[in-house]
Amino acid sequence: MRSEDVTEIAKDASYLTQEAYDRLSTELAQLTGEGRADISRRIEAAREEGDLKENGGYHAAKEEQGKMEARIRQLQHLLQNAIVGTSPADDGVVEPGMVVTVEMFGETETFLLGSREIIGDDDDLGVYSEKSPLGAALMGAGPGQTVSYEAPNGKQIEVKVLKAKPYKA
Repeated sequence: MRSEDVTEIAKDASYLTQEAYDRLSTELAQLTGEGRADISRRIEAAREEGDLKENGGYHAAKEEQGKMEARIRQLQHLLQNAIVGTSPADDGVVEPGMVVTVEMFGETETFLLGSREIIGDDDDLGVYSEKSPLGAALMGAGPGQTVSYEAPNGKQIEVKVLKAKPYKA
């Protein structure tokens, strides 16, 4: 494999725990099976009501179908490009799948480094991608280390790592 191919794979890759991968695979199976069948039935029932121009139920079902198909495409892309592994080691080193606590601008902030899909919908923990400027700067850092990254406005921002622990669902 050429180095350009490896770089392209890494650029599109998302790091997922096995649990997150399994959960997303189940969601995809439900959407492509039962979900599609259900929305097709609803569209057909609304179509039978008559004039489609003024049929609110039909338009709502078609809009929901569009959102569902977009989610299916998103899940397919994510799962096809996922790098699946176990939770990272509890060694304090920042890597995808870690809940990181940092000091930035004199305040403490805690967030997950990785994909929002790791935590699902029921956790309100903030998420930063490991590909974001902040995430890339933090990769490999440990407690007590200070890293900096360039903000979109061009300013250098310093961030001190306080701790990093593996995410537990």
